[in-house]
Amino acid sequence: MSRMVNTPSNKHVAPEVPETWQDRFRDAVAPRTLALGVGVLLLQFAFILSYLGAFHSPTPHQIPVAVVAPAQVAGQVVGQFDGLAGDPVAASVATDENSARAALLAGEVSGVYILNPAGTEDRLLVASGGGTAVSGALEQIFTKVTAAQQRTVAVEDAVPLFSGDARGLSGFYLVVGWVVGGYLFASMLGIAKGSRPATFRRSLWRLGATVPYALASGFGGAVVAEPLLGAMNGHFWSIAGIGTLVTLSAATVTIALQILFGVIGIGLTVVIFVILGNPSAGGAYQPSVLPPFWRAISGVLPNGAGTDAIRRIVYFDGHGLTHPIVVLVCWIVGGVAVSLIGAAMVHRGSRDPVAA
Repeated sequence: MSRMVNTPSNKHVAPEVPETWQDRFRDAVAPRTLALGVGVLLLQFAFILSYLGAFHSPTPHQIPVAVVAPAQVAGQVVGQFDGLAGDPVAASVATDENSARAALLAGEVSGVYILNPAGTEDRLLVASGGGTAVSGALEQIFTKVTAAQQRTVAVEDAVPLFSGDARGLSGFYLVVGWVVGGYLFASMLGIAKGSRPATFRRSLWRLGATVPYALASGFGGAVVAEPLLGAMNGHFWSIAGIGTLVTLSAATVTIALQILFGVIGIGLTVVIFVILGNPSAGGAYQPSVLPPFWRAISGVLPNGAGTDAIRRIVYFDGHGLTHPIVVLVCWIVGGVAVSLIGAAMVHRGSRDPVAA
């Protein structure tokens, strides 16, 4: 019987290299995840910059005011207000008090200054329904100017806020809810089935799915605002219609950006609707008191258009509603068009199966 003897191997074994913290980090966090984290950090800084930039120092700028005064002094009064440092108001001569009041009730001007030629007590008509930041700014401006001339001014709120809309922010928060719902719904579709639809036909179905969602969103928001909370005074179906348009604009644009840029498109949606759209929408501070950049983009973004539309429906009998509706429709049409063109380019040359 032979005996087995274990002999040491002469093969050299390289010593094990200790794992560094860089190796552990790379193993735990993929480069793509790290890049997305940096992107989120940049979005966070942009959010802070946009909101602080818009709200840190509200200053009135060319708030439209109608001046009612005797013909011989009307031009002088208008020139005096237009010459104020910083151009806080844009004054114009009104033919009489009735026409000036009508312009205020239609939202064409934000204030009416009525000079009393027989005394030292004048009147200022404002419309807090159009925004308390603007009406408050006008009260401060005219109180200060008249006091410097040894005159006083009595303020009358010709378009007061409803009791259920104490600070005039209900319309703005409605729009925020509709916008958030629109882009979250579109983002959810992208997360569930891929940012870029697998076929052109699926792009059509995804766009089509936004329509019933937007209708439900607009209707539901109107139910909460009016019958449930009483924040609005009637106009149920008009409010629901604006909600549908706002939701559709956010949803279609989100789909378009996802088709073009993949998951990064969701970040771009946040830039448009949250970082830029919300602070410029005219909620707590209306465009007339925002800094130039946010004032310029307010009327061309869905957030600002939706907020303006709700205010005009609720407080100004729908006067001036054409512009915000056109803005919302343009965003919807643009979102759909870009989605279809982008999907056609992505799937060009591929055979679209019959089944979606």
